[in-house]
Amino acid sequence: MKFLTLLEVGNLAGLVVMIVGIIILGALFISFIVTLFVKFIYESKNEKKFSRKQFIQTMVICLLICGLISGYICGGGL
Repeated sequence: MKFLTLLEVGNLAGLVVMIVGIIILGALFISFIVTLFVKFIYESKNEKKFSRKQFIQTMVICLLICGLISGYICGGGL
């Protein structure tokens, strides 16, 4: 009995979904780390707290920047 690999199923659709998923998870991880770094810097310099709204906005901005960078790299800009 032959075992099916991801490459044999659906004309490489599984591989494309895996690559896109890895890019999205990587962007989420990187933006979360950057947002935590920004939060610690913001709270150390001021006596203010970094609100939940600011946290989400910073994370969305980081995700957009990660998307632009990955689009430039995957789109053949480099």
